Amino acid sequence: MRQRPSSKGRAGRNTNDMYGDVESGRGGGMSSNEANRGIMEQQNNDRISELSEQVARLRGLTTDIHSEVREQNSLLDDMGDGFSNVGDMLTGSLARMGVMLERGGAKHMCYLVGFVVFVMVFLYWLVK
Repeated sequence: MRQRPSSKGRAGRNTNDMYGDVESGRGGGMSSNEANRGIMEQQNNDRISELSEQVARLRGLTTDIHSEVREQNSLLDDMGDGFSNVGDMLTGSLARMGVMLERGGAKHMCYLVGFVVFVMVFLYWLVK
């Protein structure tokens, strides 16, 4: 514990006289050790309550992150299934085009090329 200076305070009283009664327990109040202990206990309680609030906020944040990750995983699974279905459809379309090209000859090829050119021009017009 720090030593109190024995010089006179502002009111002309000796500072040892001013604090001596409190430290020795003669002033009817708490001793400085008890006062310091009480202050420290209050500060600890304040810090504990601040920490518990921060922990509660972090718990809520982690719960929100968990929910968001679960939703994102579900969305990704659905997208994977969708892409798989599109891949299957493209495979079937390419197989049908191959059959059509084997059967039809030049006439069907001209229709196919014309359709592809039309789609490309239409998409260019939409984007522009």
